[in-house]
Amino acid sequence: MERRFVIACLVENHFGVLARISGLFSARGFNIDSLTVGATEDPSISRMTIVVLGDERIMEQVKKQLNKLIDVIKVLDLSSNNYVDRELALIKINITKESRMSALQLFEVFQAKVVDITLKSVTAEVSGSTQKIAAFIEMLKPFGIIETARTGKIALTRESVNGD
Repeated sequence: MERRFVIACLVENHFGVLARISGLFSARGFNIDSLTVGATEDPSISRMTIVVLGDERIMEQVKKQLNKLIDVIKVLDLSSNNYVDRELALIKINITKESRMSALQLFEVFQAKVVDITLKSVTAEVSGSTQKIAAFIEMLKPFGIIETARTGKIALTRESVNGD
């Protein structure tokens, strides 16, 4: 059964690592649903959050292949752990003098921030779960979406309450 797996990968932060890892996926026909990369608290290490579509067998192959790469320090399958995730989106919509207040009220409901506004458009920044972002975009469709940019998922394991 196909589902989404979330993988956190700690890698050496240097030229070509992203290309090698994305090449590994494309060479084997694995589909990346989203991929985000950023430096960690240690500037020599980057954290990649990769969302992969597939079944358990594909997931095992992905983990094994990633662990073989020299630049990979650690691979975590967050899907089998308790984790917290977020996504960020910027959405630009059409507005008129008449629709401005209803758009701003919708932003408030979704805890979105206005990051740019003109007489004809407004750009909102919203963060949250993938489902929240999708619901927000759906609610904005009647205004007329001009442009959308999404970061993809970022995730960290959640510490247990007992400190385990």
